Amino acid sequence: MILEEILKDEYRVAIANNGKEALEYLRGAGEMPKIILLDVMMPEMTGRELFDILKAEESLRRIPVIFITAENDSEDELLAAGAVDFINKPFVPRRVKLRVRNQVALKNYSDNLEQMVAEKTAEATATLDNALQGLANVIEHRDIESGEHVKRTQLYVQALCNYLIGATSVYAGELRRLDAPTIVKAMALHDVGKIAIPDRILLKPGRLDDEEFAVMKTHTLRGKEIIGELGDVNSSLYLRHCEDICYGHHERYDGKGYPQGLRGGDIPLSARIASLADVYDALVCARVYKAALPYRDAISIIQEGRGAQFDPVLTDAVVTLQDEFEDIARRH
Repeated sequence: MILEEILKDEYRVAIANNGKEALEYLRGAGEMPKIILLDVMMPEMTGRELFDILKAEESLRRIPVIFITAENDSEDELLAAGAVDFINKPFVPRRVKLRVRNQVALKNYSDNLEQMVAEKTAEATATLDNALQGLANVIEHRDIESGEHVKRTQLYVQALCNYLIGATSVYAGELRRLDAPTIVKAMALHDVGKIAIPDRILLKPGRLDDEEFAVMKTHTLRGKEIIGELGDVNSSLYLRHCEDICYGHHERYDGKGYPQGLRGGDIPLSARIASLADVYDALVCARVYKAALPYRDAISIIQEGRGAQFDPVLTDAVVTLQDEFEDIARRH
């Protein structure tokens, strides 16, 4: 009550009479406080117990805490634990106001700086995304004269991921962990390695011979190398998905694909999803070496590959989504 009286003219003050009450208030608050003044000794839950809980919860750990201390409290220990300051009893009003004012000012500065960094990071990320999307489109224009292939395959992947998560499939949890929107974004670069394939092979209006096909298959390795040059794939989920998709979208569920001959669950999930999206689009769209197939025929071919070329769960999902896939193909 004394602290409220000291601070109420400059701040909106919320009061909790014990640690449990404070925790309930914080967990239900729509707006987090700028600062917490926390007494060390309180009923039901001590200030130090509440402080440990605050520091363990993601949504609460960044709220600065000023401890209210008595003569026998260890201020050094509290500061070492992460408290930003302390106020001694009995209270000196001017000192209370100064300490609170300083910490609120620091919190405001920190929040503004963090927001500025977040905005700049988002701006840089958007610029990079646009550049990579443009690179993918250039490669596709060179390959099949239509950068829309990139957009369509991303939309197929998005539809598949949304369905698998929404239907609580066996892959729902893994897709949440892998961050499905990042997989969709990474799909844009699935054929980036084709930039290294000679035109005489890439644009050949007929079936490739064995030697030419061997060269074509190297686009998976070149794609992996290019992604590796963009940054550390072990520290970026986006680049990890890019590499997995580039290197693995021509693997087969039965182990007869390339470049590694991986089988079943050894193939990254993102690559298994990318494979179906890529094959479906290749079947229903005209290429320099083939005419477009009817949508139902494409689905029949994919069903025939269930458990051989394609993951059975993903194949069943594509069959379920065939009308949505057809709509994407027609619109884009």
